[in-house]
Amino acid sequence: MEIGIIGLPNSGKTTVFNALTRGREETAAYSAAHMEVHTAAVQVPDERLDRLAEMYRPKKVTHAQVVYKDIAGLTRGIGEAGGLAGPLLNEIGNNDALLHVVRAFEDENVLHPEGSIDPARDIATVETELMLNDMTVITTRLERIAQRVGKGGDPREVAALKQERALLERLLAELEAERPLREVPLSPEEEKALRGFNFLSQKPMLIVLNIGDEDDPGIAEEMPVAGERIKVTALRGKLEAELAQMEPEEAADFMAEFGIEELGLSRVIHLSYDLLQVHSFFTVGEDEVRAWTLPVGGTALDAAATIHTDLARGFIRAEVVAFADLMAAGSLAEARKRATLRLEGKDYVVQDGEIVHIRFNV
Repeated sequence: MEIGIIGLPNSGKTTVFNALTRGREETAAYSAAHMEVHTAAVQVPDERLDRLAEMYRPKKVTHAQVVYKDIAGLTRGIGEAGGLAGPLLNEIGNNDALLHVVRAFEDENVLHPEGSIDPARDIATVETELMLNDMTVITTRLERIAQRVGKGGDPREVAALKQERALLERLLAELEAERPLREVPLSPEEEKALRGFNFLSQKPMLIVLNIGDEDDPGIAEEMPVAGERIKVTALRGKLEAELAQMEPEEAADFMAEFGIEELGLSRVIHLSYDLLQVHSFFTVGEDEVRAWTLPVGGTALDAAATIHTDLARGFIRAEVVAFADLMAAGSLAEARKRATLRLEGKDYVVQDGEIVHIRFNV
């Protein structure tokens, strides 16, 4: 799972990146000298995996991972005049979701590019730039379709192009009405047809309000944000970045002092999982205890393919037990005796936190 961190200059993107990844990237006032991308893979915290590791004492414990990319700052107007430049467009487009850092802190030493602090305005500004870029992509594609259709040729190809044109024209109308594509309902077939475009406003988005140490996180509830594929939270970016560098005991004392119940890293990952509609299942054994990421609604066959294509190709059955049932039983053998370990077929929908063992034959 890859998440691109975007935002206006001086919003504190790199500070939030450091908070989420325990990184030490330099934070400084915005410079337009060049585009630089910082990347880091983060282990997904999961107490269930820790408890399974205690039970099995494996040689290896493998967490699920989230890759965060701190991408160059966006500016007003960057989506106009031909859309985003190639490298920047690729860096933003090649992510499963976007994390938009919005400045909500005051600092007279760090100027805001718009001259004042206004999170709602900044959210709208970046959303507009993403939509303008998508409009440019669609317009360019429609021009090419018109040229190709005008030449005639294979009737099946022409029919397919006309169908694509109808879909793109509908999306263009939505964008012109200032509606991001993530809010436009699409059929599975339409989603598949659009996959290669990597539309920016179609990507799920987590908005992170970067607030000051003393600011109220409740500001997130005041933002004019709505939709199933967009969420908003507040993060004391500078404080969280400091916490990320501390030893656990020192961090716990600091969190108690500032009334922080959960590290920003954990909260943002949980929100990201919810936003992308994915969850975790586990495999266990003496060699390895591991967490895997699976789309909500994924089947036992999908889980097998996630582990290894050979398991999906030779799938016979899946042995499945709920996490709570395994904890209560103390072992898979005891869970089998209690009949809480079940045999399921390839169409079984895997639930969050289940332990799955694939029987296969290749």
